Amino acid sequence: MPPYRTARAFAVALLAALLGALLPATAAHAAQSTVQGGRLDWGIKKSFQTYVTGPIANGGYRLTSGAATVGAGQFRFHSAKGSYDPATGAFEARFGGGVHFTGHRTSSGSHELDLSVSRPTVRIAGGRGTLHVDMVSKARGTGKVTSTSQVPFASLNLSGINMKGGSGPIRLANVPATLTTQGATAFAGFYTAGTALDPISLSVDLVNAPPKQEQPKQPQPSASSGAKDTKDSKDTKDSKDAAQGAVRDAAVDWGVRRTFREYVTGSIAQGKWTLADGAQDGGALFRFPKGTGAYDAQKQSLDASFVGSVRFTGENLDLTLSKVTAKVTGGTGTLRADVVSAGVTTKAVPLITFAAKDFAPKEGLATLTEAPATLTADGAKAFGNMYKAGTEMDPVSLAVAVDAKAQLPALPDLGSDAGTATPSASTPVPAASDAAPAASSSESSSWSTTATYLAIGAGVLVAALALAFVVVRRRRATDGTTTDTAAG
Repeated sequence: MPPYRTARAFAVALLAALLGALLPATAAHAAQSTVQGGRLDWGIKKSFQTYVTGPIANGGYRLTSGAATVGAGQFRFHSAKGSYDPATGAFEARFGGGVHFTGHRTSSGSHELDLSVSRPTVRIAGGRGTLHVDMVSKARGTGKVTSTSQVPFASLNLSGINMKGGSGPIRLANVPATLTTQGATAFAGFYTAGTALDPISLSVDLVNAPPKQEQPKQPQPSASSGAKDTKDSKDTKDSKDAAQGAVRDAAVDWGVRRTFREYVTGSIAQGKWTLADGAQDGGALFRFPKGTGAYDAQKQSLDASFVGSVRFTGENLDLTLSKVTAKVTGGTGTLRADVVSAGVTTKAVPLITFAAKDFAPKEGLATLTEAPATLTADGAKAFGNMYKAGTEMDPVSLAVAVDAKAQLPALPDLGSDAGTATPSASTPVPAASDAAPAASSSESSSWSTTATYLAIGAGVLVAALALAFVVVRRRRATDGTTTDTAAG
C-alpha cells in the first residue's frame, strides 16, 4: 500500500475511535425521563368565558379537583405526570383539575349551557402536538348530555420549538391551539373546527429514575427477640395517643377567595402573593402545615395552630396573614390569623367560620374537605371591607393525623418555581425562540459540549493528516521525489 494511503487509513481509524468514545456519552444523556410535578395554564377560549359570564348566558364557572385561576382569564391545572424522551422529543404530560361552566338557567333550576373540561393532557411526537381533555357537555337545542374521555380537543402549533435534548424542567409559553373536529363536537357545537382557542403554557419537572439496586436481605427476628412485643407496645401507644387526642400532624388548606386572588394578580392591583415560613402554594389554595395542638375524637373538637404566612401585595394593597389557627367545636370551625395591613398588626383575628360536621377520625385521620366558609365581621375589616360580613369565601380543608401511620392528603403539585403571574390569553404569541422549552437551554449546552468534542476530533484529524503529510514527504525525499509547494 502506498505510504499516503497508510497514513490516511491511520487518520480515519483514529477519528472513528474518538467518535466511538464520544457517542456513548451523548446516548447516555438521552435517557428517558419521568414527568413528575408541574402545571398547565390555559383559558380555553376567552370569548367563551365572556359569553358564559355575560348578560346573555348570565352564568359562571366552578373549579373542580384542585384547579385554580391565575392572572387574567387563566385556569391552572396541576400535578403533571407523564414521560419525556430527549432523544426523540416525545413528550406526554397529564394534569389534574377541571372547570365546570353553566349558563342559561331555566325555570326548573337546570342550565341549558352545561359544560365541563377536565384532566388536560399534552402529547407531542414527531414534531406534532395535541391537547386532549375529558369533556361533559349538553348539546344546544336537544339537551343531550355527552361524556367523552381524552378527546383530541386541540392541535398545537409547535413551529420553532425543538423538544429534543432537554434535561428539565420543560417550559412552553403561549403555544397556539386550534380546535379539532372531535373537539368541536365535544364542545357542543359552540365553535367550528379550525377555530383558534386560547394558547397554552406549561411547566413540568423531570425526574430520572435511579438504577434499581438489590436490597440486602435483613435477618428476620425470632419470636424470642422481643420485636413482636415492641410492635405491640408501639401499636398500643398509638391507640392510646389517638384516644387522648394527640395531634401527630395537621394542615389547613384555604385559598382565601378566588376573586380576591384574581384581583391581586389582575390588571387593577397588578400584584402577587408571597409565601413564607413554611406555607405552601397549591394553586387554588394555600397550605398552612405542621399543625400542633389538641384534638378530642369523642367531641370531634380541635384547637390547633399552624406555621406559614402569605403576603398579598399590589397597587394600594399590602396584606399579610400569619400564625393561622383553627378551632372546631360543636360542628362549627373558626379560622384565625394575625393580620398585618398597612403596617398595622392585629393578632388572632377570626377571619371565617366554616361547617365542621363529621369530623371523626377514620384510619387515624380526621378530615374536612372543602367545608363551606363565611366571612366574619372582623374578617371583613381585615380585608379592608372589600367584602361584607357573611360573604361566601373559599372553602376550608382540614386534616388532622392522630396516628403516626396516617398520611395527610397530598397538595396539588405545581412543580418548581410556581409563580403566580402567567401570560394572559391576550398576550401576543412570542417568537419561536421565546416559545422554546427550557429544554433548549440544556439542549444548547448538550450541543455546545458535542461541538467541543467534534472540534477536538477535527483537531486530532488535522494533526493526523499533518503527520501523514510529513511521513509521505520524508519517504518521497528518501525515494528521490519532490513535493510542490506554494510560492511564499
